[in-house]
Amino acid sequence: MTLDIERIPTLGDNYTYLVVCTESGEAAVIDAPEAEPVFAAVERKGCRVTKILSTHHHPDHSAANPALAERYGAPVLAHVSDAERVPGFTLGVDEGDTVKVGQHVARVLFIPSHTLGHIAYVFDEGKALFSGDMLFAAGCGRMFEGDANMMYDALCKKLSALPDDMQVFCGHEYTESNLLFAITAEPDNLDIKNKLERVRAIRAKAADDWHDASPDEMTIPSTIGEERTTNPFMRARDSEELGRIRLAKDSF
Repeated sequence: MTLDIERIPTLGDNYTYLVVCTESGEAAVIDAPEAEPVFAAVERKGCRVTKILSTHHHPDHSAANPALAERYGAPVLAHVSDAERVPGFTLGVDEGDTVKVGQHVARVLFIPSHTLGHIAYVFDEGKALFSGDMLFAAGCGRMFEGDANMMYDALCKKLSALPDDMQVFCGHEYTESNLLFAITAEPDNLDIKNKLERVRAIRAKAADDWHDASPDEMTIPSTIGEERTTNPFMRARDSEELGRIRLAKDSF
């Protein structure tokens, strides 16, 4: 089975994803703040959207849900606790639930701290993790609603337990700035230095308008294996150290 993943640039640096089961033509849209770029991608792919998935309630990941639901007649899924906060919410999911996209199945992981209702979608056979704003390439989201213990459980236990070759599809093109911080946190880490060089070369091709970005100027996906070696948050030894690194990043 093949899982086709289209990276759709939205807003100023967001990633929206169109996940297509090539056998059935069924598709899911993940984290959409804008509808028009999604409409264009769906038409280009010729797929059938059957689900709209949100990792968390923030508008830059969910504002387009109602427009997409109306266009495609598809349900909007998010964490069960976010029924009042996710636009267009119709179905709640939680840790251990599964979501089908054609012949592919995603596991739901509950990973709060950026928000209290944050979840991830893990396609084990497709080797694809959709981590929203919890795990970025070389970084993580701010603790807007949770605490360092929650973040440690999410990053260093649940997500770190995924296979090395699991691809990480996160919510933003923040990789270069995250690596610039990471090198200050771990100045002797050659993996970080080498990845920063590669990422700078990629981002040097960047279009003036993110909406016009092409795949060769995107640094996403990363992999869980890469994050274990280059992400100072995922490498934290305990929640206290993680909280300290996150506080430093907040003022970086």
